[in-house]
This record gives sequence, C-alpha cells and structure tokens, in this order.
Amino acid sequence: MKTTINRWQILIASTMVLLCTGAVYAFSVFASPLSQLKSWSMPEIMLAFTINAAVGPITMILGGLLTDRGWAKRVIVSGGVLFGLGFFLTGFATSPAMLYLTYGVLAGLGQGFAYSACLSNTIRLFPDKRGLASGLITAGMGGAAIIAAPIANRLIESQDVLAAFRVLGIAYVVVVCVASLFIKKAPADYRPAGWTPASTAGPKQQINLTWQEMLKTPTFYLVIVMLCAGAFSGLMIASNAAVIGQSMFDLTPAIAAMYVSLYSLSNCFGRVIWGTVSDKIGRTQTLMIIYGVVALSLFILTVGQSTTIFTIGIVGLGLCFGGVMGVFPAIVMENYGPINQGVNYGIVFIGYSTAAFFGPRAAAGIAANNQGDFTKAFYTAIFLAIAGLALTIGYAILKKSKKPIPTMK
Repeated sequence: MKTTINRWQILIASTMVLLCTGAVYAFSVFASPLSQLKSWSMPEIMLAFTINAAVGPITMILGGLLTDRGWAKRVIVSGGVLFGLGFFLTGFATSPAMLYLTYGVLAGLGQGFAYSACLSNTIRLFPDKRGLASGLITAGMGGAAIIAAPIANRLIESQDVLAAFRVLGIAYVVVVCVASLFIKKAPADYRPAGWTPASTAGPKQQINLTWQEMLKTPTFYLVIVMLCAGAFSGLMIASNAAVIGQSMFDLTPAIAAMYVSLYSLSNCFGRVIWGTVSDKIGRTQTLMIIYGVVALSLFILTVGQSTTIFTIGIVGLGLCFGGVMGVFPAIVMENYGPINQGVNYGIVFIGYSTAAFFGPRAAAGIAANNQGDFTKAFYTAIFLAIAGLALTIGYAILKKSKKPIPTMK
C-alpha cells in the first residue's frame, strides 16, 4: 500500500505522550514524602499505585477497541489529558480515598487509554521491525521517570509533594496536547516502501484472531501468566526503589531519586535492546534470558548492602523489566494478528495488572514487618522469575509442536 505517512514522526510523538504517562514509575519518589506529610502508612499509599495499574486493562481494552476502529488520535489525547488531570488533582488529596480516586482511578484510566492507543497504532506501522518499534514506543513509558524523578524531588524539596503533583500534572497535559498534533492513525494493512512479507511466513500473515478466538487458544493462558511473572519484580522495584535505597542501602532521598532515574533509564534501554534482540533470536529465547537475569539480579540484592550491589541489581532489573514490556506486544501480535491487536493486548495486559495488584503492596507489607528489609520480597520475586522461565519453556514446546495456533473447543 502506497502512502506518504511519516511513521517515525508518529513514533516519536507517541513516545513523547508515554514519557508523560510513564511518570507512574517514579511513584517511589512521591511515596515517602507523602507518608511524612499526611501521616499515611506506606501500605496505604502503595494501594494508590496498585489501583493505578489495576484499572489499566479497563481502558487498555476499550482504548484498544477504539484504536482498532481508527480512533487512535482521539484515544491518545483523551488518555493523556485524563492522566495529567489525575496527577494534578492528586496535589489536592486530603485523604487516602481521594488519593485512590485521583492517582489510582483517574490517572490509571488515562494511562491505559494512552498506552494502548500509542502502542497499538504505532506497532502497525512497523511490520518489518515489530520488536524494535515495540521497544522504542514502550521506552517512553520506561524512561519517563528519568525526567520525572529528579524534577519531582526538586519540587518536593523546594515546595512539597502535593505541589510536585500539581506542577507535573499541568506539564503533562501541555506536552500531550502538543505531541498529539503529530499523531495520525495507522492505515489498514500498512507496508513500508520496499518491504514485502517473507514468503516463508505466508501462513502466519493470515492469522487475525478476535479476542473470543484468542481466549480459546492454550497459548493465551501461558502468555498472560508469563507476563504476570515477568512484570512482578519490575513493578515491585519501580514502586519501591527509593524506599529500598533508603531503608536497606542508607541512601539520602536525593541519591535515592537518582537511582529511580537509573532504574528508569535501564528500563528505557531494556525495551529497545531486548526488542531488537528478539527480532534476531526470537521472542521465546529472549524471554528465557530475561527471566534468568531477573532471578540473578534479585539474588544479588540479597547478598550485601553496598551501593555497588544496589547499582548492579537496579540496572539488571530495569533492563529486564523493560525487556518484558517491550517483547510481549510483539508476542501478542505474532500469535493473534495485527487487526485486533488493541483489544487482544489489552486483555493480555491483565497479567501486568495482576502483578501490579500484588507486587508493590506485598513488598511494602513484607518490609514493614521486617524493619524496612525487602529481602523476603526479593526471594518471592526470584521464585516467580524461575516460574516464568519454566512457563516460557512450556510455551516454546507448545509452539514448536503445533505450527498452526491450536484452539480449544
């Protein structure tokens, strides 16, 4: 199909939107100051992060449906503005319930809309580089805290945590509105100039399952649990990084915020690096490596309390969390086709939300019962990473034994 659409411009603009909504990964910078200012417990505050991620599939699925019908730009703008509004209103929170409504529900629903539409719309423009495109666009989500963490920390120090929410909320709305001017919906069956599908991939190109058909495939249940296992450790660290740095490695709040940025930077690079690697060696082999590195990085965090150990663990986990989030969109599209990618990935994203529901609060609760020590939480995440590796091996066996995607009657 001939078209003059600039796919790289759309990718960059979409990434700018996700650089705003990805600020959720800087939550640990806000958590402790919020607890000190309002005298709310850390588990109470972490529930806001849990709600934010848990409501994501609602708008991921709805946003995916609207994106599949050609409403990508409207969904992106609506989601980005709703996220910024939720962030802004969090700056007026007077109770945990209001925090749950503004940061949890409003910002969470907005993030789901923006993420679903940006990802599904952009990945359709790169049938020749799905892993790379998925990695680049999701790098916006992963890299957001690189910017948000130090700015938020500076605002918290100069004013207070509520002012930081208000200022950043306004900034996010402005950025989203400007970026949306450069976003267009992806044409149906888009093919970049000079590219044609490989002839050996003919049968795979015809796969386009609806969400009902996807639910009948055994691979769906493996994929959703694999995503849950892969996202658990990443979300646990994303929501608690600054707290872990201060309680276990004696870092100051400012230095801990820098480590949040380092985690985010690693997360950002991981999405691009692992996405590119998966284009070359395959998604399954890439996931096996990722789960192995996750388990090793978590174990490293349990063997000492030096900043070197913390740095190695944070970088390893950030790279792998980015890899998980960068590889799974391509896995879903390759298994179930591009036409219904928005809805299908939104449903698979329930695995991520399940991890978000249990990971952050479980880690905070374990630490609260162990004088700020997250070691037992690390061991729990190690077990899940090993389980994820085993599930990926099972997935590989299933895929290899049955070339056409099997469905259950």
